Amino acid sequence: MNDAALHLSHPEIAKRLKRAEGHLRSIVGMIEAGRPCLELAQQLHAVEKAVANAKRALIHDHIDHCLEHAADGPAPRRVAPSRNSRKSPSTCEL
Repeated sequence: MNDAALHLSHPEIAKRLKRAEGHLRSIVGMIEAGRPCLELAQQLHAVEKAVANAKRALIHDHIDHCLEHAADGPAPRRVAPSRNSRKSPSTCEL
């Protein structure tokens, strides 16, 4: 079974990001039309929230997937971090 089949939330996340992309394009149009800065800031904030929510959904899906994978398989192999790495050891990649 391929990894894409296990991440059922990806199509919904892609839809969210495409919607945010369209919203961002409309904001570019607002800037070009000379709309007030307050309106621009409000719309940019909405796009930021949409992207943050998509990111949150992706991360939650990733965590759920890793937990399921860990429960189904053998004990996860821990990878020692390199000296220059700030990341903690991980058994599942994004």
